[in-house]
Amino acid sequence: MKERIRELAEQANLTIARSSLWQYQVNKFAELIVQECAAIADKERPNYVGCGYITKTKGMLIKEHFGVEE
Repeated sequence: MKERIRELAEQANLTIARSSLWQYQVNKFAELIVQECAAIADKERPNYVGCGYITKTKGMLIKEHFGVEE
């Protein structure tokens, strides 16, 4: 499980079950929420390439913070 997502699950007292299926389900749920938030953040300003540099969008930074891949 991604470290930050695991920490948040523990803060929400979701540590009762430690099975791999439970961990997968919690991790998948959290990743879907992160993807949705990142998509909303990027609606305002999509990935921008200017002056030869690729800047990170807010959505990219959100996914990076939580360790979520595309």
